[in-house]
Amino acid sequence: MAKHPVVVYGASGYTGMLIMDWLIDENIPFTAVGRSAKRIKEMMAQRVVRLESADYEIIEAEHNVDALVNAFRGAKVVCNTVGPFSDFGLTTVEATLKAGCHYLDTTGEQPFMRKARDEFGELYRQAGLLMSSSNAYMYTFAEIAAELALETPGVDALETATLTRGPRNVAGVSVGSAATIFDGARHEAAYLWEKKLVPHAADASFTVADPAFMQPVFCLPWGGTSLPLYFERDSRVRSCISCVGFYDNNVMPAVHAFNKKWEAEYKHLPREQQDAILKQVVSSTTPTMPPRERTTIQRTVDFAIGRGQLASVRATVHGITPYISTGAIHAAGVLKLLDGETAKVGFASGSKAFGHRYLLGYLEQRGLARATVTQL
Repeated sequence: MAKHPVVVYGASGYTGMLIMDWLIDENIPFTAVGRSAKRIKEMMAQRVVRLESADYEIIEAEHNVDALVNAFRGAKVVCNTVGPFSDFGLTTVEATLKAGCHYLDTTGEQPFMRKARDEFGELYRQAGLLMSSSNAYMYTFAEIAAELALETPGVDALETATLTRGPRNVAGVSVGSAATIFDGARHEAAYLWEKKLVPHAADASFTVADPAFMQPVFCLPWGGTSLPLYFERDSRVRSCISCVGFYDNNVMPAVHAFNKKWEAEYKHLPREQQDAILKQVVSSTTPTMPPRERTTIQRTVDFAIGRGQLASVRATVHGITPYISTGAIHAAGVLKLLDGETAKVGFASGSKAFGHRYLLGYLEQRGLARATVTQL
């Protein structure tokens, strides 16, 4: 049973420890939960900033509903970073609900999000609890831009791009991110078109020309991202297409090539063989946890172009350090939930639950983001 108000599940992982950094900075006590208390303790000692001033405990728990309910019960909020979520997420969602906690995670995996929404969204709503996925740089910055664009009357169609100065190769992302990236090859990605989710082609890609860069950026649907799902039932929006690109390297073409190879060679293999292939690819490309991000290197540009019959607007959010920003986004959400200030319960994005202007302000005040809006 947790004695602190916030649980960080996946506490020995890269993103989990960054969330703890921000909770410590906000003086919020937390419970660190994972499969190995020994590893959590070792990794926190190596990686978590200001740990000596933290108020925390460590709980070891197996990844099953009963064990996690016992670990989560007593807390108010669970921050979940354990992925790929299509494999592990629903167990945590169910356990969090049974423990009576709000749920935040970092993923934009559409198959998981759709199942979680359909199976648990109404149950969370009835319990007065929030179930919110994709509280992470990769989705929140673009959604903030989309919400800023939607402030222009008449806008009902959105195109968003997430462009980040990424790792020199896949080894520069976290182990969990790499697993999710390659696992995405076996899942359908969708965009929103005329209020219906439509599958992307398996080999879909985009070439995005942005005034912030000299050259066009090669982008992928990135599983479709969470935005089409969050806008699917939003009366303001008819269409939403999103993409992601690393603007200074060849990671995206490499992932695109793997996706095409999957379609050609691996798609029809038994699940066990697919799992083995994915495990080998992840271990070969991401052998160790990457170093902490540097503000002088990791820089981002997220934008949304909003259009209506006559309206046209571009909202841009410039940022830095995506993983560190993800930790800050969780801390911002936790603060609202601990104060009982959420505009939504049930299935909802962080922007809709806490307010996109609030999240943007939190990031701006900490030097992680700035936004501009231009009428086109």
